[in-house]
Amino acid sequence: METAPRRVPVIGIGVDVCVGTAEGSGGVGVGGGSGSKGAIEAPAGARNPVLQAALALHGRGGGQIVTLNAEMTMAARANPELGAVIAAADLVIPDGAGVVWALQRKGFRVQRAPGIELARQLLEHASHHGWRVALVGASPEVMATLVARLRRELPGLDLAFHRHGYQKPEDWPAIEQELLTLQPDLVLVALGVPRQETWIRGLAGRRTGLWMGVGGSFDVWAGSKKRAPRWMRSLQIEWLYRLVQEPARWRRMLALPEFAWAVLQERA
Repeated sequence: METAPRRVPVIGIGVDVCVGTAEGSGGVGVGGGSGSKGAIEAPAGARNPVLQAALALHGRGGGQIVTLNAEMTMAARANPELGAVIAAADLVIPDGAGVVWALQRKGFRVQRAPGIELARQLLEHASHHGWRVALVGASPEVMATLVARLRRELPGLDLAFHRHGYQKPEDWPAIEQELLTLQPDLVLVALGVPRQETWIRGLAGRRTGLWMGVGGSFDVWAGSKKRAPRWMRSLQIEWLYRLVQEPARWRRMLALPEFAWAVLQERA
């Protein structure tokens, strides 16, 4: 039995959830943020409700996809601009185990939906359906390697645009105009949080297609960084692997216990 998609607040930051969409398991649906184009229902029997919600959003003209984890949730509480961007996003998926746990405390059984996996699924879909794809962000070296790999791994991919993220400030208006003129079906942006989210939001009303911030996904796909082993992801300790890889992240990781405490203080 399906229930209507619903945007649920996690310590004040909304995330889209829907129970019972994927063969009886928890899944993600689309709610209505202040910038939403209305509820989008995944097709009946969809095996991957997150992907189906994104494809449905594309079918309605596109929109912004945000991947929410505990760290980003705390950043949004401290940064009103980021909080407003998330509230206005068309699809907010529970990327982190902490957000999934917080939703479970509210009675919503959902599965974690890693943004890196959704982005890859969208690339594969694009390669089979003639979508024009644009990539923005990461270093020049990572972008060059990524483009070569994607063209080898997904030969049908129409990679119509790619620019690394180390651009001069005066170059960004031209990049934005080129993207808007191209009207790609999918734009993946790796500029880091919150820059990637606020940059995408700044083009609202002019852009078409799906626009999604992907953080460090380009580095993983290009091979310059490794994702946590599957067993660590299954145990929901991918954050620990990232910390070992990048010890300098320890200050950012302080957001995790702060998030947990805030969730425990929140009334379900």
